[in-house]
Amino acid sequence: MVTQLHDETARETLAFWRERAEQLQEALDSRIVIEQAKGILAERFALDMDKAFLLLRAAARRNRLKIHDLAAEIVASRTTPQPVLETSQRDLNGRRQTPRPGRT
Repeated sequence: MVTQLHDETARETLAFWRERAEQLQEALDSRIVIEQAKGILAERFALDMDKAFLLLRAAARRNRLKIHDLAAEIVASRTTPQPVLETSQRDLNGRRQTPRPGRT
């Protein structure tokens, strides 16, 4: 009885930590894509990384998208997604943002 209880507790503990590890890996993978998208936006719009993140976040919010999904779209495409273009035309930091030529 005691051994059976111990085995059950060990299985539950192992399942808990396995799930936690999967959640952490998912968060890390998501963060990597977001960092890549920030770099792309920084280059396309001549922004520093903080402003690139603000643009990404604002575009996701205005279009009710998950930031990771929009970041993945930016990374996967050679062109800037429409939600980002529309948001970039708004005044995020006191000046209009337009992509560099050839980087739409």
